[in-house]
Amino acid sequence: MVLQKPREIAVRILTRHAGSTAFIEDLVDRESASARLNPPDRALVQELCYGCVRWRTTLDWLIERRTREAPVPALRAVLYVGLYQLFWLDRIPDHAAVHATVEVARTFDLGAQTGFVNALLRNYLRDSDATRAELTQLKTIDPAIGWSHPKWLVQRWSTQRTPEQVQAFLAWNNSPAAVFARVNTLKADPAKLIATWRDEGVDYAFARFDWTPENLVFQLRRHPPLTKLKSFTDGWFYVQDPSTLMAVSLLDPQPGEEILDFCAAPGGKATFIAQRIDNDGVVIASENDPRRRQRLQENCHRLAADVTVVGPDDPRAEGPFDAVLLDAPCSNTGVLRRRIDARWRLTPDALNRCKARQLDLFAQALRQLRPGGRIVYSTCSVEPEENELCLQTILANHPGTTIEATRQLHPIDDKVDGAFAARIRLAEKPKRT
Repeated sequence: MVLQKPREIAVRILTRHAGSTAFIEDLVDRESASARLNPPDRALVQELCYGCVRWRTTLDWLIERRTREAPVPALRAVLYVGLYQLFWLDRIPDHAAVHATVEVARTFDLGAQTGFVNALLRNYLRDSDATRAELTQLKTIDPAIGWSHPKWLVQRWSTQRTPEQVQAFLAWNNSPAAVFARVNTLKADPAKLIATWRDEGVDYAFARFDWTPENLVFQLRRHPPLTKLKSFTDGWFYVQDPSTLMAVSLLDPQPGEEILDFCAAPGGKATFIAQRIDNDGVVIASENDPRRRQRLQENCHRLAADVTVVGPDDPRAEGPFDAVLLDAPCSNTGVLRRRIDARWRLTPDALNRCKARQLDLFAQALRQLRPGGRIVYSTCSVEPEENELCLQTILANHPGTTIEATRQLHPIDDKVDGAFAARIRLAEKPKRT
């Protein structure tokens, strides 16, 4: 088997990504697994691919300043990788980055364009200080290019936040996402997990939030691959951002209740509901997608969460239930640092399409609720159309419902992923619609 170098793999992934609808995370996982990369090489492939997708607009700006014709996908991918190393990866010496990138260009049979790659990168290497200064200025004078976001999104957020807050939000979206672990008290208590982490070489920090109990969430600062940790494979903890726990906190599940998680995969909220009631109750987790449903089932099993996983049209999801959690599909604008492709897939009209889907799902979920029951509607969006404005439409469409509590988490205010949740109560005797 011919050994493949990380930069070659990154260029191949980025070339395929340019002409497909596949998510960059899936392409990285697939290629890294087939190449059997060691952890450092896999980390470099991921850094190059994720970074080049995040900073695509800024990289294109750098390329277009020195080219007359649009590069073919393979050439553009090579230039992405070279420029990303020069201006975003300080740990790689500049001359080594240029040399390695030119070697990759030769591997991809770019012919005379290999010389162009060498010239462009060496020109930028010579003008490095001036270029860095220009990139810094771009973040202020043209944030969409300087921070590599769709212009319409930047303009939109600029009407909602101060310039300083918008800059901080854009920077947040381009930063690596922190890894948080939620202790699974169905299998281990915090003290037991911490002692095991010390033996496993996990460096952690306590993470405190007003919507979570003490010693429930920890930030994993450094750790071996999760699949190598017995504490992970045995289900002692689950990896999820603390923002995702806020909806369950608002739902406030109680022992003995019958509860439906309406769009449940991958299972972070459903398993936390089971944990909150100590497996004393009925928790049904519904998921339409078969592959996601399989992952949901595996997570429930690993965490020993007493959750019944069902597919579409399963009568066990028909209720009536005491409580329903509807984590609705949305634009993902609160989790752009985790959803690498999401910013480039969004369009201005997507918010209205998402809202229509959200309203339809709420109507379905409401039918599974018994009189007097409660629904928590949640998204990972920071957009009013999907959150507060959607709630106004829900109340108008469904007489007999009242909003008991709402909360919006925003990365700039709360230092976690963006999330929204509202608890809605159905009257004991709902009015006819």
